[in-house]
Amino acid sequence: MSEFKFHTLETTPEGSKEILEGAVAQMGTIPSLYAVMAESPEILKAYTQLHQAFTATSFDAEELTVVWQTINVEHECHFCVPAHTAIAHSMKVDPALTEALRNSEPMPTAKLQALHDFTLVMVRQRGNATDAQLETFYAAGYAPKQVLEIILGLSQKVISNYVNHVAKTPVDDMFKPFAWTKS
Repeated sequence: MSEFKFHTLETTPEGSKEILEGAVAQMGTIPSLYAVMAESPEILKAYTQLHQAFTATSFDAEELTVVWQTINVEHECHFCVPAHTAIAHSMKVDPALTEALRNSEPMPTAKLQALHDFTLVMVRQRGNATDAQLETFYAAGYAPKQVLEIILGLSQKVISNYVNHVAKTPVDDMFKPFAWTKS
């Protein structure tokens, strides 16, 4: 069994260096997820581009958090649940919403519950939503655009969740206050 390498600025392949330098400039460190993804500049670029694209969707901070954390919890990602808890705090998302997501509890509004439920449909049914499930989602105030945006968010989270599973990415110190295990 080969172990995954966690790159530094000194060891990273050239194609990943600029992204890692940007992470250091923005966060003061290289997150472990980026350090392991750096082995493949293509996956690191894809992940960061998907992140930027998803945050530019029609979803507000609460809705972004619902999609991210619904997927993270469903995939049981030991790294992404704490990381996105920290991100939610930085985006001023109500901690009660974040805790509800982390603990698989009901959402505070019917619209956020519909988003959570439909995101689970997309994950569990691998995109094979029924007409009735789509209609329920639309009745909550969403549209086909948001269905496509959930798929975008899911694409981002599949990359990070699966990398964290196979690499057993350690939780960074900045995310440790938000450590999570499935209850």
